[in-house]
Amino acid sequence: MQVIGVDLGFGFTKATDGDRSVIFKSVIGEATSQQFSGSLLRSVEPPEPAASTEKGTEHIHLELESGEFFFGELAERQSNVRSFTLDQGRFIQDAALPFTLAASHSLGALGGPLKLVVGLPIADFSTKQDELERAIRGTHQVTSVDASNARHRHTAEIEDVKAIPEPFGAVYNMILNDRGDIANQEIAEEKVGIIDIGFHTVDFTVSDRTSFLERASRSSEAGIARAFSVIAAKLREKSDVNLAIYRLYDAVQSGRIRIRGNAYDLGKLTEHVFNQLSSEIATQANELWADEWDMDRIVISGGGGQVLSPYLTPLLQGRVETFEADGDPRLGNAQGFAKYGRHVWNVKGPSTRTSSAPPEPQREKAPQSEAAPTQPAANNTAEENVEDVELEPSATEETGPSSAGAQTKSPY
Repeated sequence: MQVIGVDLGFGFTKATDGDRSVIFKSVIGEATSQQFSGSLLRSVEPPEPAASTEKGTEHIHLELESGEFFFGELAERQSNVRSFTLDQGRFIQDAALPFTLAASHSLGALGGPLKLVVGLPIADFSTKQDELERAIRGTHQVTSVDASNARHRHTAEIEDVKAIPEPFGAVYNMILNDRGDIANQEIAEEKVGIIDIGFHTVDFTVSDRTSFLERASRSSEAGIARAFSVIAAKLREKSDVNLAIYRLYDAVQSGRIRIRGNAYDLGKLTEHVFNQLSSEIATQANELWADEWDMDRIVISGGGGQVLSPYLTPLLQGRVETFEADGDPRLGNAQGFAKYGRHVWNVKGPSTRTSSAPPEPQREKAPQSEAAPTQPAANNTAEENVEDVELEPSATEETGPSSAGAQTKSPY
């Protein structure tokens, strides 16, 4: 019996069984025949993925009961028809099961009984919980196709699925150890505000001695995708190319992008929209929690939280910390889901993990004056004043990322 935590994000799908973890873009496309595999470059080592958790996900090709698909990087590179959505209803109906099976396959978990914990945004939890659990639960036939076109048949036996509010993944990750036991009694007994910043949504919730506080919880569509949409619109003005926002991950991380031979520096624009987006999120949090003055701490979590934390922390009212996940920050919720699953189903934790203590939240360090982001006015949004930010083709070719981009972690 394996317990897997699966964070079905609009930007990236993240999953872990406690020992192994995977991350791949939440892009699915039709499987196509590849007439030529590029054997001329067989002796050249392929580039390293951006994170160790993305190794082994460059080729995810599955035949499911609903069709044959490429996932993640392979879909982005090779599929003629690709699907990427920010609509929760459509995502659950069309993509939740395929992405779950792709993640389970990448973890090597197909072939035995599985129990899964998944998450939903606060706004969708009461209406979508049963639908999501039903969409994933059951026995599914899967055929994986490797890079040499060899086919391998698997049976995915998903015995049980439990959906929980997404930000509670971070809560459980802080409190529970790998065996699913309470290891951080201090946080378990506190009143903790969570700001979980994902690709499409930001979830605000309060854990009051591990209990969900309904009045202090809500969702907002102020995720990193909001900033990406502004960057894509500005690039469209300058280049006349309409970029899908999922193709901006690497560009925002490096601080520059090349379009039709012209290199554009994204550093100044990225800092501007991140400042404005952080102001919007802070305003929402401060208003929502105006009466929750007795919170012990506010924790910023999620891959987007790691990116926006330096901008967001000075704008929040209270003691603010940024949760450092074990490894890639995007895995924070998935790790918490897996720990929670082992707790509720009384399944022992991973035998190969040596540390049972969960990672502690880290107090946000004040940025140095030279690199400190400017604090925006509290009523600004990511879309405002973008026309004042210059975005021009670089005059000369640079060999490395800009300084602004080099400090930007990969958002999701």
